[in-house]
Amino acid sequence: MTERIHAKEVGAPNPELKTSPIVEDTDEFFEFAGQHIPDTPVCYFNDRVFPEGDYICSGSELLRCVKGVWLCEGSCDQDNP
Repeated sequence: MTERIHAKEVGAPNPELKTSPIVEDTDEFFEFAGQHIPDTPVCYFNDRVFPEGDYICSGSELLRCVKGVWLCEGSCDQDNP
C-alpha cells in the first residue's frame, strides 16, 4: 500500500509572482539540468519559499522541490492518484 503524501495546497501559479520552473517528468528535469539548475536549496511558488524536498499541491498536481525546480510527482487528487 502506498503512503499518502500530505502536501500544502498553494493554488495556481501567478505569473506576476516569483515561481521556480515546473518540469513535468524526469526526462524534462535532466534536460533542464543540462541547461541551468539554480544553485539554491529552495523553490519559490507565488513568492513563498519552500525548502528542498517539500511537496506542494498546485491544483491536482503534486510537486516536489528538487534543486530549485518543481518536479511533478503525480496527482493530489484523492480519487485519482
